[in-house]
Amino acid sequence: MRLCAALLLTAGIAATLGAAPAAASVPAAVVALGDSTASGEGAGDYEAGTRGEGGNWCHRSPAAYVHHSGLAPVSVNLACSGADTAAVRFGPGSQAARLGEIARGHRVTTVTLQIGSNDDVALTTVLAGCIRAFLDPGQGPCREAAAAAWPARLAATVPKVEAAVADVRTAMRDAGYADDGYVLVLLSYASPVTERMGRFHGTRGCPYHRADAGWARTVALPQLSEALAGAAARAGARFLDLSRATEGREACSRDDPSAEWQRRLTLAPEALRHGRLGGLGMPMVQESFHPNAAGHAAIGGCLGAFVRSGAPAAACLPAAAGLSPVRPGPAVAS
Repeated sequence: MRLCAALLLTAGIAATLGAAPAAASVPAAVVALGDSTASGEGAGDYEAGTRGEGGNWCHRSPAAYVHHSGLAPVSVNLACSGADTAAVRFGPGSQAARLGEIARGHRVTTVTLQIGSNDDVALTTVLAGCIRAFLDPGQGPCREAAAAAWPARLAATVPKVEAAVADVRTAMRDAGYADDGYVLVLLSYASPVTERMGRFHGTRGCPYHRADAGWARTVALPQLSEALAGAAARAGARFLDLSRATEGREACSRDDPSAEWQRRLTLAPEALRHGRLGGLGMPMVQESFHPNAAGHAAIGGCLGAFVRSGAPAAACLPAAAGLSPVRPGPAVAS
């Protein structure tokens, strides 16, 4: 009997050590994983150590949407500009591994994941190709070639996103969390461009053919959202569609850039300081065509409202004050 009691006591201690932190002992936290849009690329005021020092261009911003969600007293940003699904998946120093470490020291209530744009979808590469098409008088719009390759890009990306979600789940389980012990949200991407640009958009930071910008806004980003929604459903995650989140406030959609929520073509000064002035698509596009600080604030508010609503899926749509999560997601661009 004493031996049995000792064994039971030992098992109980082990279970306690492996379980999620008790509610009263550690602060609640929301953790963001993903790529440039999640890290806060475009929002500015990047954290020291992520501004090109030692080759680290993660560009994590204190203005990133996770810090505006209001979902927990502590908000942690592990996302990194340029990250693909491999950077999230398990491995030394991966975002999933770091999530596990944080989950052991905090009571993680929400995990957000925004990933896939740097995998086979290669959204930045596609947009950079469309810029080249605009700048080259010998080329026409890029949309036909881009549209022809888009379905295959989506099909190749989705399984990688699902694998990343699975590794996030595993990291949380290993830290002692049940799948229903926290909220996991997969987010899609807002269209940074629109065909509804001013007359001189090419010289004002939006060198795109209108047809190409229209394809990105009404076809490419909604289709990416639809694909990610399917991945979320199959992986048991909630889904927040951002494809229309900056509608009416895309780059070059207003006469006043400060009224927009997406950055226009931008060359970051630190890119010059660290010798990164190479070709189109690297320093120029790193901050360009990403949500700015105002955009992140609006997205963060919508994210918080969505998580608190308990809905399995929704789309962030423009409202009188910022954005509102509307069910059902995903929404169709108008």
